Amino acid sequence: MNNNAARPLRIALTKGRLEKDTVALLEKIGYDCTAVHEKGRKLILPVGDSIEVVLAKAADVITYVENGVCDLGVVGKDTIIEMQGKFFELSDLGFGKCRFALAGKKGEDFYEGTHVRTIATKYPNVARTFFEKKNMDVDIVKIEGSVELAPLLGLSHAIVDIVETGTTLKENGLEVYEYICPISARLIANMVSLKLRKEEIEQLISAIEANI
Repeated sequence: MNNNAARPLRIALTKGRLEKDTVALLEKIGYDCTAVHEKGRKLILPVGDSIEVVLAKAADVITYVENGVCDLGVVGKDTIIEMQGKFFELSDLGFGKCRFALAGKKGEDFYEGTHVRTIATKYPNVARTFFEKKNMDVDIVKIEGSVELAPLLGLSHAIVDIVETGTTLKENGLEVYEYICPISARLIANMVSLKLRKEEIEQLISAIEANI
């Protein structure tokens, strides 16, 4: 589905911090983002005359872009790695920086012994890929809330999660065992939109990259 004719270029933004950082970037380029600042409960908002932003959860940003109802999206690399999908990753926007990390109880040797480890995470695909590269067998438990609880309650030997400052880990007696990969906000594009709206998208990318 790609009903993108005769409408503004539509960009799906991940709600929250990435939304705010993206709006700041669009304003730096010269777009009027008044409607976004005054959005109330609205989820589809005009940005200037040529762009429309859609506010969504991270996973939905990818879904909307994949299916062509949004031409572009701004989403964290964490969601891209976990969900994968059919779209183009165009630019690293340089904000929303953090890292995936393997973490667990402070002072414990995670790699000691030959037993199968249990890993709690919101990102099972990321965790599975990480341990496959190490040729390690692990049991993965999907957690939706605070993954830090899992090793404290004895549910898992360690966690794979996003770490920004490490403060939450320290406050709960945990530490990073190993960093997995860096994360930041990325601009992604629908594959059909890149062909049909090539000029518009390239102009926007040029303006973005000149201001990051």
